[in-house]
Amino acid sequence: MSACGDGEVAAAGPLATQGLDNVWDPEQAKETLGASTASFEPPQGRSLKNGIGYISLTAVGGSQKTYDAYVRQGRAAVAKADGAGACGWVVDLRRETGGGMWPVLAVAGPIPGDGTVGMFVDADGKKFVWSIKNGAPYLDGKPQAGGAGRPLGRSRPPVAVLTGRPTASAGEAVVVAFRGRPDTRFFGEQTRGVPTGNVPHRLSDGAMLILTEVKDADRTGRTYDDAIPPDEEVIKDPRPVARHQDAVLDAAQSWLLKQAACRRR
Repeated sequence: MSACGDGEVAAAGPLATQGLDNVWDPEQAKETLGASTASFEPPQGRSLKNGIGYISLTAVGGSQKTYDAYVRQGRAAVAKADGAGACGWVVDLRRETGGGMWPVLAVAGPIPGDGTVGMFVDADGKKFVWSIKNGAPYLDGKPQAGGAGRPLGRSRPPVAVLTGRPTASAGEAVVVAFRGRPDTRFFGEQTRGVPTGNVPHRLSDGAMLILTEVKDADRTGRTYDDAIPPDEEVIKDPRPVARHQDAVLDAAQSWLLKQAACRRR
């Protein structure tokens, strides 16, 4: 089984799409599957005060070439944010609105660390395990994107994950990949509520039927089928005076600076 996202279909396996059934007519299926490129907003990385690393992960869909470009740029952003070795990390998923989950996990992979990070669970209870090895994502032991990633300067750092209502589908899969991880806390607003995977079925006339057939589950086996709430709800102030403020990021940094790894700074 393999997994993929919006605009990409594997021979079999769940798709990290919006969790809604879809039908692509023959022309749409041909056009989508034949697309060679797709645009995406590159992930952004930077070093925050007191040695905290920050990475904003964005949505990506399209061809393997597009995914490779996303992973390359995203890993460069992580390396930039890591500097001499970040004491902790902010993983911002507020702009991760869906698409392919594997290139996003390939960028984030060194941050949650190696091991089992989640799974798909079908209606019969069968599990398809997501894991990280050398910073790269695997599904049931099969590599999915990116190849080995560069290790962080400091292993097993505390992590603050930022979510919002736009966080959906593949974005929620990445949220789930951090659920149950030690020294991890979630800030912001609840996600959109489609933490599921779709399976493509090619029809005889060339059309494609895409059905939601699996739920996301975290490393503990807990399944998700609705909006995922944060540990600490922080709603952005809508007033114009607060336009350039980010209360969610501020709360995340405040928590990280209280963790042992960052208190020593």
